[in-house]
Amino acid sequence: MPEAGVKTERFARLSESTAAALASTSPTYDDIGASLVGSVPTGFHRVRRSALLDIPFDDARGCLFAWQVQLRSGVRVRATAPTAMLGSIAEVSVGVGPFRLGGPVRVIAVVDEPDVACFAYGTLPGHPESGEECFRVTATDGRVQFTIDGFSRPRSSLARLGAPAATIVQRLITDRYVRSLKSPA
Repeated sequence: MPEAGVKTERFARLSESTAAALASTSPTYDDIGASLVGSVPTGFHRVRRSALLDIPFDDARGCLFAWQVQLRSGVRVRATAPTAMLGSIAEVSVGVGPFRLGGPVRVIAVVDEPDVACFAYGTLPGHPESGEECFRVTATDGRVQFTIDGFSRPRSSLARLGAPAATIVQRLITDRYVRSLKSPA
């Protein structure tokens, strides 16, 4: 359950039929887990951003796992669970009403240690891009840092046609992701 004060208005549970259909699919790329180590497979574009946070590690950790990076950034999340857990499936999207871009992802890794909290998700069939993103919060010497590391490339014909615009949108969303945890909500 999300912590008190955590925004959940854009989170919704993924329908059972959609979750079941996606459960048997495989990620749309081969190098599963590469974002955890900052590796970028050949042919993919890398995204990496980092920022120091003004909130305690435990607060950042709670927000991270409650999809708040996405939700506070204006990204709609429909997921199998209100927290990112290994194997969770989500549809993440941006836009208004029926004019939404995004697609399904699966949480492929979760790390929850005393000074590191992270999860990574990878794209599933139906997502216009192929790739993976890792969202990590670390505590070192009293400082809390948030890092996003990922890689992607267009997968659908529409994504390939719109690649220049998609790159701009991806940068804007990534910048929003970084700002999402910089201070308390």
